[in-house]
Amino acid sequence: MQLDQERMAEGILYTDQYQLTMAQLYYRLGWQEKLVQFDHFYRQNPDYGEHQAGYCINAGLGSLLDWMARARFREEDIAYLRSERGSQGTQLFADDFLEWLRQNGDFRGINLQAIPEGRVVHPNVPLTVVQGPMVMAQILETSLLNHLNYQILIATKASRIHESGRGRLLLEFGLRRAQGMGANAGARAALIGGADYTSNVGISAVLGFPPKGTHAHSMVQIFMALGMSELDAFQAYADVYPDDCLLLVDTVDTLASGVPNAIRVFEKLRRKGHKPMGVRLDSGDLAYLAIQTAKMLNDAGFSETSIVLSSDLDELVIWQIITQVQEEAPRYGLDPEAVVSRLVYGVGTRLITSWGQPALGGVYKLVAVRDNGQWQPAIKISDTPAKTPSPGHKRVWRLYDVRGKATADLLSLEDEDPREMDEVLLRHPTDQTKFRTLHRSEISAVEELLVPVLVEGKLVYDRPTIAEAREWRKADLARLDPGVRRLLNPHIYHVSLTQRLWEMKHALIAAARGDA
Repeated sequence: MQLDQERMAEGILYTDQYQLTMAQLYYRLGWQEKLVQFDHFYRQNPDYGEHQAGYCINAGLGSLLDWMARARFREEDIAYLRSERGSQGTQLFADDFLEWLRQNGDFRGINLQAIPEGRVVHPNVPLTVVQGPMVMAQILETSLLNHLNYQILIATKASRIHESGRGRLLLEFGLRRAQGMGANAGARAALIGGADYTSNVGISAVLGFPPKGTHAHSMVQIFMALGMSELDAFQAYADVYPDDCLLLVDTVDTLASGVPNAIRVFEKLRRKGHKPMGVRLDSGDLAYLAIQTAKMLNDAGFSETSIVLSSDLDELVIWQIITQVQEEAPRYGLDPEAVVSRLVYGVGTRLITSWGQPALGGVYKLVAVRDNGQWQPAIKISDTPAKTPSPGHKRVWRLYDVRGKATADLLSLEDEDPREMDEVLLRHPTDQTKFRTLHRSEISAVEELLVPVLVEGKLVYDRPTIAEAREWRKADLARLDPGVRRLLNPHIYHVSLTQRLWEMKHALIAAARGDA
């Protein structure tokens, strides 16, 4: 695409057609400036089939804010909309509506609250709250969901992989397997969620991280095709990168050729005063090969070099590798923890695509409308009770038990504050038979999660760096119960409503059904 086409495809028209047709309807009714509130939340944690997530990591807000700051209806966008035709050949969008968009089509009137990036989040909790004029708040929906849902999904996957790997170095290698330019958003989210570095050079430059990588099998292949050897290829690489030498050792035969040749190169580097970085294993039984490689490196005096594992890794595969290493390493006279501690994980396809759960069910639902000077709660009813959102203005709280662990997220009405309550009644959002009461003595801390981000379109928020978002993630995970963090069949974290919010929600449901 040409530059002007890219701007059109990625600008304010980065939305669904029905957002624009609804917008014109609201304009015809004179509602274009009527204030509304939408909540963005997701309904279920990712289920990867063999294993499940018990939480998510919030991500994507920074990317959304960047888009909102530059998105507006330009003359080129208006001209395109003017060219659209309905089924009878008439102009789909009228000139007066298009003129209104030309003058008012940006996000200057939007107020936005959000849970910061890096925080642990849970289903049915508002992660992003949008208030503003109806037309622009509606048009925002598609891009908001696009920017946030995918990054939450990838940050969550990265967090689980990082946890499974016991916090060892994690490299994101997914650029070549990602869905187009989504690779940039995915790499950004992976860095928030637990990846230490990415191989993606461009996004590394933008975010201030050094890109990481080794070399491809093709480097060894071309040397061999030209009559030279694997050893020649390794030596050439070491000559160019003597202090950053990490060799891919499985092009020919990992244990019979690759590792011995790498050791020969490493010995030369050591004699010249350089410290080799390590080797990479990209095929075969990675646990067995890691053990044998560790033994060979140890015997040669390279016990501190890293062993990078790649090839379709995810959190479950890494867990299985570590389990196998712990069981088998002692048979070869190795300390299993010493082997595990030198492993580095290069994760590509299964991280950048969120293997097993390709999309997050994040939604953007109308919960309030301002009418006659008053905010009116809005309800959407579903035959599936779990899909009926909690209406109205709300606050979001996290309650910590006496251990300092997060015990529940609580949604309250705007004028409620659980810090002022002697006891807190927590109601299940849909099941009236499920509730529990927490007394003040059972609560060590109460934290409000939503923070102001935009007021009338102006940023009022100190945007965290990737490093700061990572610290949020680490702190939240440390305060999350181990049962919620486990890889398989995690404990269900409680998300609850206050009694007053519960009563309002169910009164609105009853009234709506009565009217129907």
